[in-house]
This record gives sequence, structure tokens and C-alpha cells, in this order.
Amino acid sequence: MKLPALAMALLAPLLIAEEKPAHTELAAAADAFLESLDEASAARATFAFDDAERTNWHYTPRDRKGLPLKAMTEGQKNAAVALVNTILSEKGAMKAAQVITAEALLGAMEKRPEFRDPERYFVAIFGTPGAPKGWGMRFEGHHVSINVTVLGEDVSVTPSFLGSNPAEIREGEHKGLRPLAAEEDLGRALAAALLESGKKEVLFSDKAIDEILTREEPTVKPLEAVGIAAGDMSEAQRGALMELISEYTGRYRADVAEADMKKIREAGIEAVHFGWAGSLERGEAFYYRIQSPTFLMECANTQNDANHIHAVWRDFNGDFGRDLLREHFEGHDHR
Repeated sequence: MKLPALAMALLAPLLIAEEKPAHTELAAAADAFLESLDEASAARATFAFDDAERTNWHYTPRDRKGLPLKAMTEGQKNAAVALVNTILSEKGAMKAAQVITAEALLGAMEKRPEFRDPERYFVAIFGTPGAPKGWGMRFEGHHVSINVTVLGEDVSVTPSFLGSNPAEIREGEHKGLRPLAAEEDLGRALAAALLESGKKEVLFSDKAIDEILTREEPTVKPLEAVGIAAGDMSEAQRGALMELISEYTGRYRADVAEADMKKIREAGIEAVHFGWAGSLERGEAFYYRIQSPTFLMECANTQNDANHIHAVWRDFNGDFGRDLLREHFEGHDHR
């Protein structure tokens, strides 16, 4: 099976050079995408910044609002991919391309190629790119949800979701492909290291939780803090935890990822908890949770005989740029 066209495009990063700040390049790429659209396509792709659709995010297979890649001309698709590649890192683009490859394979396996169409991914622009009161974009389809909010020079990228079914392709041309291998392997290695050092509390349940608990909620609330606090880990274990966290933040371009990691560090690493549920054997069901007072990351691989993975990153105050917007309006008189 050949790679889907969208996956191939994502693997050829067009704007990852990052010669200008993220907010500048994002606005330019969004403008270029909008300029490529005719009136009817623009009507499907654009929404007001305060439209409730902006927080209506989903990772499940369903009909979505926005303009699907399937309805675009080649030029429009190129502009859409350029926009996505402006916010993603090379690593993030690789993950997204592999997720979409798995989606195409799933369609063939289920004999429903029209339902698992690798061009059934939608682009939506909220507000006017570069607008001082804020604007945003979304690229979304089954197992991919990239949500970006821009206010001035600040960029928010949560909720951030990637998943894959199958989690590991076990036969055929793409045998061995694991789109979210790092999210799984780094988590398992950290849990094993903690257990080996006698920190048995990291295993908070012998049975894996069936699914990420925060689901597709537009507003996320803290879950129970489970497992081990980073303050009770060794220096090497804390380093492994930060490497795992950076696998999520590192989906995005370097300047955005660095700003997010700085925010996480400044909020206090010692209070970050890591907990594992289920088996530590590869190929068996597991769930883990990383949580601090400010953010949450969940990963679950339980469905389809533990070969269907979901990995999400949420910010308790910052999803959809809420903290940026609150700080902006508190600091400015908009009467």
C-alpha cells in the first residue's frame, strides 16, 4: 500500500524552517490558505473567533465542520498542508503522517475505505489571522486533533490529540510502523524504572483504564493525582519524565514547544505525578497519566486487543488559549 497523498505531503515539511516567530508564520500561512479558496469553500472553512465550534473538538470518526481535504483542489491542499506544517515540528509531522497512513490501512482492513478516507481531515479558521483580539485554526479528523489559538505573539496548542488504530501495523508493506511508539515506550520505561527502584506506588491499578478519561470535553478538570510525584523521583527518573512530557509538547515547532516546556518547569516539576495502570508487557493493555496542577497528559492502549492507542495533552487553564485571552482582556480596556 502506498502512503496516502496527505501523509506524503506532511512528510515533506514546507515551512518548518522557522525563520520567523510562530505567530507571524502562522498568520501568513493561514492567509495563503484562505486566499487559495473560492467563495463557497471559504464559507465552509471560516468561522467567527467566538463561534462555539472552536471548542467543539473530537478525535472520533464523525462528520465535522470545516473544509475537508477531499473537497479541495491540489493547490488548496498544498496550502492546507503548509499551514499544518507551520505549527508542527518535523517529529509532529511524522507522527501525523503515520497516523493517517494507519487510517488508510484501517479502511482497507474494515473494507470501509470511504469511512476511513485519509482525506477526511478538515481545516477550519476562526477569526481573522493576525487579529489583535485573537484568532485560531484547527486541523482535525479521526485520531488527529490540532487546535491552535494565537493572541499577539502567544500561541496555544491544546487540546492536542493523536491516536492510531492499529497502534502497531503487524503485517504488510508497513509492518512494524508504530506512530506513537515514543509515547508508549518512554512511558513504559519510566514505569519499569520506578518499580525497579522500589517505588511501587507508580502502579496504581493492575487493570488498565479502558480509555482516556477526559474524552472530548471542551473544558477539562483535574483527575485524581496517581502514582509518584516527580519530587520523589531520582534525578534520572525526573529526566525520563521530562523526556516523556517533551514527546507531547514536541509535536509542535521548536519555539512553541520551548515556551510550553518553560511554562511547565516554572509551575514546578516536583508536583508532577506519573502513574501507570495495567501490564508492563508490550502488546498488553496499559494506561498512564501525567498530571500537575496546570496540565494533564493521558495515554491508553486497550482497545482492539491492546492495539489501538490514544494520547492527549490538556491544559487546565490554557486549552483553546483561555489563559491567554483572560490575561489579555484583564490587562486591556476594551470598552
